[in-house]
Amino acid sequence: MKRTLRLARLATFAYFGLNGFLMGMWVVHIPVVEDRAGVSHAVLGWLLLLLGGGAFAGMRLTGPLADRLGARVVVPLSAALCSASLVLPGLAEGTWTLGAALLVFGFGNGCLDVAMNTHAVQVERGYRRPVMSAFHAVFSVGGVLAALVGARTLSWDWSAAATLAGMGAAGLLVAALAAPALLRPELPERPELPGPAGPAGPAGPGEETPRPSAGSGTGAGRGTPARIWALAALALMLMLAEGVANDWSTLALQDVLGAPAATAALAYGAFATAMTVGRLLTDRVAARFGPVAIVRYGALLAAVGLSAVVVSPWIPLALAGWTVFGLGLSGCVPQLFSAAGHADPEAAGANVSRVAGLGYLGMLAGPAVIGPLTHLVPLNVAFLLPVALCAVAAGVAGILRSEPPAAAGGGAPARERAETRKVPEAAD
Repeated sequence: MKRTLRLARLATFAYFGLNGFLMGMWVVHIPVVEDRAGVSHAVLGWLLLLLGGGAFAGMRLTGPLADRLGARVVVPLSAALCSASLVLPGLAEGTWTLGAALLVFGFGNGCLDVAMNTHAVQVERGYRRPVMSAFHAVFSVGGVLAALVGARTLSWDWSAAATLAGMGAAGLLVAALAAPALLRPELPERPELPGPAGPAGPAGPGEETPRPSAGSGTGAGRGTPARIWALAALALMLMLAEGVANDWSTLALQDVLGAPAATAALAYGAFATAMTVGRLLTDRVAARFGPVAIVRYGALLAAVGLSAVVVSPWIPLALAGWTVFGLGLSGCVPQLFSAAGHADPEAAGANVSRVAGLGYLGMLAGPAVIGPLTHLVPLNVAFLLPVALCAVAAGVAGILRSEPPAAAGGGAPARERAETRKVPEAAD
C-alpha cells in the first residue's frame, strides 16, 4: 500500500508538472503565434475567450467521467489530448484557425485540470493528510521550466510549430509513462479521519465503505449540495484575485509608480515565487491547523498585501505587497479543491469540476472587471475590489469544515487536530 501510494503521488506530480509546462509553452509563444496568424492584440484578446470557454467545457465534461470511469483512465487520456493539441496554435495561419486551435487546446487543458485534481484527492485520501498544495506548486514549477525551455528554443530561432510539436510529443511520453502508477478505482483506501484534511473517505481493507449521508453527497438522484456551490463561489473570488496579479501586477508598478519595465517585471516575479514557495509549505501547515485556518488567515494576509500595493508610494513596498499577496493566496485554492473532492468520494470528479470551473471563470473575469474600473478610478484603487473579495473569503472560510459549525462547536478545530495527531500516516 505504501509503495503504491508513493508511486501514485509521483505520477500525480508528473501530470501537474506536465500541465503547467504545456500551458507555459503556449504562453511563451503567444507573440510568435499572434504574428504568424496575423491577428491584432484586440482580436487575440477575444480569441483567448475561446481558450477559456474550451477549458470550462472540458472541466464540466471530465468531472462526471472521472467519477464513472476512474481517474486512472481519464487522467492519461486528458494529458494526451492536451499534449497533442499544443501544436495546433503553432500551425494556425488566420483568425478562424487560431480560434479553433485555442478552443481545442483549452478543452484539453480543462480536461487535464479536473482529472489530475480528482486523482490528487484520491491520493490525499490514501495518505490521510494534506498533500494537495504540493501538487499545485509543481504546476507552477512546470510553468517556470516552460519559460526556460521556450526562451532557449526561441533564441535558436526554432519555429513555434516545431517547438510545440516537440514538446507535445514529450508530453505524450510523460502521460504514457506515468499512467501505470495511477490508483485504480477499486483500490482499497485507508479511511479518512475527521481531521483538518477533510471528511471521512472510503474504508480500509476488510471494512465496510461508509455511505455519504443523504444531504451531503452528489451521487445519483441527489442535487449538488449548497456547500459545494459555496466552495465554488470562494474559488471564484480567490482566483479572480489571483488573475488580477497575473494580468495587472507588472502594469501597476510601471504606470502607477513609474518603475522601469525591467523593475516592473519583478512584481509578477515576486508574486509567482511567493505562490510557489507558499504551496510547497502549505500542506504541513494545513495538517496542523486545518484548511479553515489556511483559507481564513491566508485570505486575510492576501488582503493586507494587496492593500499595501494600493497605498504604497514606493516601489520596494509595492514589491513586498505583491510578495505577501502571493504568499497569502498560495494555499487557499488547493484547500477548496480538496474539500470539494472529499465531500463525496462517489462524486469527487463532478464536485471538483464545479469548484474548478467557477474558479476558472473568476480568473478570466479578473482582467475584464479591473479594466473597466480603471476608467473610473486609478489602477491601484481598482485593486480594492480583490482586497474586498479576499476579506469576504476570510470571513466565510468556515464553510470548509467537514461538519456543520453548529455541530462542531467552538473547540472543534483543536479537537480535530488532536485526533489527527494520534494516528500514524498511511505513507511517507
